[in-house]
Amino acid sequence: MTSRTKYYIIFSSIAAVALLLFFFYPRSGKDNSIETLNLAFAVPPEPTLAYGLNIDSLVVVKDKIRKNQHLSDILLKHGVDYPTIDLLARRSKPVFDVRKIRSGNNYSVLLSDDSLQKANYFVYEISPVDYVVFDLVDSVHAHRGEKEISITVDTTSGVIESSLWNAMVEANADPNLANELSEIYAWTVDFFGIQKGDNFKVVYENLWVEGDRIGIGKVLASTFNHYDKELLAIYFVQDSTGDYFDDEANSLRRTFLKAPLRFRRISSKFSYSRMHPVLKYRRPHLGVDYAADRGTPVVSVGDGLVVRASWDNGGGGRVVKIKHNGTYTTQYMHLSKYGKGIKKGVQVSQGQVIGYVGSSGLSTGPHLDFRFYRNEKPIDPLKVKSPAAQPVDSTNLERFNVEKEKWQKILNAISVDKPDTSTLVAVK
Repeated sequence: MTSRTKYYIIFSSIAAVALLLFFFYPRSGKDNSIETLNLAFAVPPEPTLAYGLNIDSLVVVKDKIRKNQHLSDILLKHGVDYPTIDLLARRSKPVFDVRKIRSGNNYSVLLSDDSLQKANYFVYEISPVDYVVFDLVDSVHAHRGEKEISITVDTTSGVIESSLWNAMVEANADPNLANELSEIYAWTVDFFGIQKGDNFKVVYENLWVEGDRIGIGKVLASTFNHYDKELLAIYFVQDSTGDYFDDEANSLRRTFLKAPLRFRRISSKFSYSRMHPVLKYRRPHLGVDYAADRGTPVVSVGDGLVVRASWDNGGGGRVVKIKHNGTYTTQYMHLSKYGKGIKKGVQVSQGQVIGYVGSSGLSTGPHLDFRFYRNEKPIDPLKVKSPAAQPVDSTNLERFNVEKEKWQKILNAISVDKPDTSTLVAVK
C-alpha cells in the first residue's frame, strides 16, 4: 500500500466521522446525541408472521368452517367473484381439493388494511399443524405449510384403582397415554386382566402449537408394575427405526407368521361385501380364505392362549380362536379336525399345529378362513404389519445402556403414591 493510499483512507474516515457529527450532534444545550444516533441506526422491528406471511399490513379474520359451508360461501362475502373462486379451486387441486374442506376446522381470511379490504389470502387449517394457503394476490395459486411444533418432555404416574384410563384421568394426564401403554406392553401385559394396585410411571412428549397442546408424541420411557413385577420400556432408535426395549435390551414386541399354513392360493380376500358362495347373497367376509388340500396342517401365527376350540353354528364349522395378548386375537375356521391336545385353556406356541384344513360348516371346498382381530375388531390379515422383534444390536448396546441409565434415574425419582404430571424440559 502506497503512502498516498494510506492518506486517502485516513482522510475518508475523518470526513465520514465529521459528517456524522454534523448531522447528529445536538444544536441545543440538551445532550441527546446518543439517543439520536441510536434512533438513526436502530434495527427495524421483526415483521409479524402468520402462516409464513407478513401480516403487519393485513387484517386477519379468523373463523371456523360451518356445516355445509363451502369455499365460495366464505370468499363471496369478502368480495371474491365466482370466476376467481372457480380458478382457485381448479389450480389448487394438485395441492388441496377444496371439496375436502370440513366443518369445524379453522380458517383465516387475510384482507388488505385499507377501505377496500380486498381478500389477499385464504388459509384453511387441515389439522392443528398442517394448513394450505390460497393466494389471491398475484397469480391465483395454493401452497401447503406446517406450523412449528414445540415439544415438552413430561412425566406422570399413577396407581390403578379401576382402569388404566381412569388412572390417567386422575393423574391429570392425557387419557390417550393409556392406549400408548397398551400398545407398548401388548405382549407382556394383558390389559383386560390388570388388577387394582398395579401402577405406572411414564416419561412422554407433549406436542404444542402456538401455545395450545395438540396431543402426545412418543413415550420415551416407562415402567408398568403388574402383579409386583416391574416391566421397563425404553424407546431407542437404531438404524433409523425406533422401538421399545426392556432392561435386557430385548424388544418388547413379537412377530407373527405371515400365514398359518402352506397354501395353493388366496381364494377370497377381506371384504365388507362379498357374494357368499353357498348363501348366494352379499355379506361381510372379514377374513382371508387360503385354498389348500384337505388335511394341510394349520399352525398358530404366534404364541397365545386357546380361547375357543369348538363347532361354530354360524357356518364356520370347526373353529380355533387364539388370544395372543391384550390386543391381538386370531381365528382359524372350517377345520377338518383339531391339532393334538388343542382345547380351550391350552397355551400354544408360534408354529404349533392347532388343526387341519377342511371344509366343515358352510363351505364349497377345502380351505382355511383365517381371521385377525385387533382390540376385538376384525382387520385385514394381509395388511397386518408384523412388528420387529430384534434385540438391540451389539454395536448399539453401549449407547442403549447409557440411555437406559438416564431414563431409569428419572423414573426412579417419580412417585406413584402422589400422582402428578410435571415437565422435565421444553424442546423446540
